[in-house]
Amino acid sequence: MTGFRQIHRVTATPAARQAIVGLRARGGPLMFVQSAGCCGGSAPLCFRRGGFLLGAADVLLGEVEGCPFYLDRQLDSAWGRPGLVLDVAPGFAEGFSLPAGAGKHFVARAVPGPGSRKGDPHDHTSGTR
Repeated sequence: MTGFRQIHRVTATPAARQAIVGLRARGGPLMFVQSAGCCGGSAPLCFRRGGFLLGAADVLLGEVEGCPFYLDRQLDSAWGRPGLVLDVAPGFAEGFSLPAGAGKHFVARAVPGPGSRKGDPHDHTSGTR
């Protein structure tokens, strides 16, 4: 996609990869977006590719199983530009996100990145209920 710089800071667990492969097989290409949220948290949202309108504040972190993963620029900066590990957890999908399976949703866990601050926990588990 033009206008977005890819920086390869996202990976996924085997469970997340399996969920992505299953979703893609049933409905085609996917995309992930993690915004700054509005109420103290943010979870990665999974959409059919093109199902979410991206803006100038969205940074392309990389791809997982051929699916682009975008993160809000301000959130990226506030977290210290971490790497993210996409995973699945029990619970319902947030907002309009596609579920990661029956009774499961996608979560992202941050790992220290190049701009991280020493002493930060860097475990930004999102959407766990």
